Amino acid sequence: MDPSESESLPASSSPINSASASAVEDPLSSPYASLNSHCHDLSTLQDLACRGAWRTILDKVARSRSLSLLSRPHEHLIYLTFNVLALVKLRRFADAQQEFETLDDDLGSKQYQFESFPDQYPNNKSGSMVPFALRWLHAHLPFTLGDRQLSLDRLYVLLHFIRDTKLSRNRDSVTEISIDLWRKRETFVINSIVSHHLTLKEFKVCLYLLKSETSKLEDPFMVSKLGYVQMQYGDLEGAKRSFELVEKMVEKSEGGDANSNSNSNLKNLVGRNKALTYLVGKDYVSAVREYEACMERDASDFVAINNKALCLMYLRDLSDSIKVLESALERVPTVALNETLVVNLCSMYELAYVNHADIKKTLSTWIARVAPDDFDTSCTRI
Repeated sequence: MDPSESESLPASSSPINSASASAVEDPLSSPYASLNSHCHDLSTLQDLACRGAWRTILDKVARSRSLSLLSRPHEHLIYLTFNVLALVKLRRFADAQQEFETLDDDLGSKQYQFESFPDQYPNNKSGSMVPFALRWLHAHLPFTLGDRQLSLDRLYVLLHFIRDTKLSRNRDSVTEISIDLWRKRETFVINSIVSHHLTLKEFKVCLYLLKSETSKLEDPFMVSKLGYVQMQYGDLEGAKRSFELVEKMVEKSEGGDANSNSNSNLKNLVGRNKALTYLVGKDYVSAVREYEACMERDASDFVAINNKALCLMYLRDLSDSIKVLESALERVPTVALNETLVVNLCSMYELAYVNHADIKKTLSTWIARVAPDDFDTSCTRI
């Protein structure tokens, strides 16, 4: 999720979205030359966010505000978005809420439209200047403050906004890049909604949402999500059918060549689905084999790394399971440094070593040196 993406901004092919603006309805047709030409020092904020330097972002936003370096309305909104995201990442939810209190609760208000500031935005520029990430944070934040229902209501409103305002437009007036971007945002919001319902084990709602989506789009990741929910619900046969459908989708996208070297992400999705089926059936040896194949295609596949280690632990091979996780932390720390993986590693230390306290202390010291600001260090104190 990129805080700098406003509804009149595009996404580039890189993980960091580049900014754009245009007077026409589809802003993707007229991109800016650089991030910084769209907003003051935006490239630095993007870089800091990618490195997890959230405290530095707070300092930078505060300095830019105090020195009046933000001259246009949309710049204030972009910096506010980064500030709120940093506060949420650092689990300072009450402070994030205070930031939102400086805004109108209606993010569709005219005061957030480019056309309300003709002197600032000439050439008849129109549309909302509210970044998509700010809309999502506005929906997500109530959940962190204990108001689950308000969060869900806002997420459904955001989903309807995407569908009714963005995806229902005349296809002749927008580019395929824009449509693809909003499709991804739609999927992101749906996954957020499903996750909320899953926390309370509302499986039927999740199944209804996912089946509705998979009937409209051939998205192997969404169908896999359906299979995971079916598995949690106890419908193992239904999950297997979903996973088989995913495999057929992937084979079709590769022209039926299951051994193609392309689409490693999709191949790993199929592999992880197979492994999960084996894991549920307690066939840990076969699961390990599938996870190893995923890791050969992508050495940074965090899910495969973590689950392979768990399967080895279930096979009572604690030594190798610890080696798998330690090796991942050494090879790809930016990917493997995840609270779930660290919790599992610490649990294995406790099972394998008498002096596990000293070993976990060494791990904590290393984590403190390399982890992003939002890493929860309490996960080593299980």
